[in-house]
Amino acid sequence: MRITFMGTPDFAVPALVALADAGHEIACVYSQPPSRSGRGKKLHPSPVHAKAEEMGIAVRAPKSLRNEEAQAEFAALNADIAVVAAYGLILPQAVLDAPKLGCLNIHASILPRWRGAAPIHRAVMAGDAETGVTIMQMEAGLDTGPMLHIVRTPVEAKTTGELTGELAQMGADAMVEVLSDFAKFPPQVQDDAAAIYAPKIDKAEARIDWTQSAGSIECKVRGLAPFPGAWFELNGERVKLLLSELAEGAGRPGQVIDTDLTIACGSGAVRPIRLQRAGKPAMNRADFLRGRVVDAGTQLT
Repeated sequence: MRITFMGTPDFAVPALVALADAGHEIACVYSQPPSRSGRGKKLHPSPVHAKAEEMGIAVRAPKSLRNEEAQAEFAALNADIAVVAAYGLILPQAVLDAPKLGCLNIHASILPRWRGAAPIHRAVMAGDAETGVTIMQMEAGLDTGPMLHIVRTPVEAKTTGELTGELAQMGADAMVEVLSDFAKFPPQVQDDAAAIYAPKIDKAEARIDWTQSAGSIECKVRGLAPFPGAWFELNGERVKLLLSELAEGAGRPGQVIDTDLTIACGSGAVRPIRLQRAGKPAMNRADFLRGRVVDAGTQLT
């Protein structure tokens, strides 16, 4: 097929590579405009943009697709289909209608659960037993279109970072499978009554509420790792908790209850595995405690 590919972060890169390796013609890649970061605030292309240039594929990075000129340029590509993976821009109806077979999206959840911007984070934070990828036909609604293919994987003790890499490859493979024989994947209408939304992670959510259960906090820690990172304050200093485990013990919520940094929660306790002080590299608990003593009875906030 002749494909227009639309994606921005690392999550979308495996799909771009897999489609090209499967012999499809990538007519053009659309990605979010380069962003400024690092020292000097230099412009850096998105991971998809950089990979497409490495592959010798033309890239467009419009700020919007709402104007007629951008829509005409998109339609002029004369694509059979558009493949979308975490692109980050809303596609107007004129764009959705331009490819002969419409636009297919790689969505990182088992729809209709976790429609929206942060499906992987939300699945882990909620303690879901499994998650997956849905290949869906796009329409004007937010992740409401008919589903063509679903692949699943257990969440287990994985972090959002670990699952993101796994689901990215699963989504790439699933999209190649769908495009290899489009007729084998008839669309299935979503059950809107079962829909749950996955809003973007708000920075205020990242602060740990020690009155919650140990299980909820452990899920939150994995769900926010590696970014933005769940955090707490220790003697006025912000510390990210990147990985933790359930532990035995009880005390006031947020109280350190032993010399191994076990922390009491609303029910149960957690013990940090990896932590990160502001401006410092991540480290394991032993190294963290080697750098500073945290006495039993210390109250975290």
